[in-house]
Amino acid sequence: MLDLAKDIWAFARERKKFWLVPLIAALLLIGVLVAVAQYSAVSPFIYTLF
Repeated sequence: MLDLAKDIWAFARERKKFWLVPLIAALLLIGVLVAVAQYSAVSPFIYTLF
């Protein structure tokens, strides 16, 4: 998984596409929130955010 992050960072740095980094970070954060919302007792609190 760390190799994938290094590859994405190298791609963004080499091709000057730094706008991809926050986009990927936001997508990962949303994915983590969805995963936590499905298997956690804090799901009612997460659902109120959306």
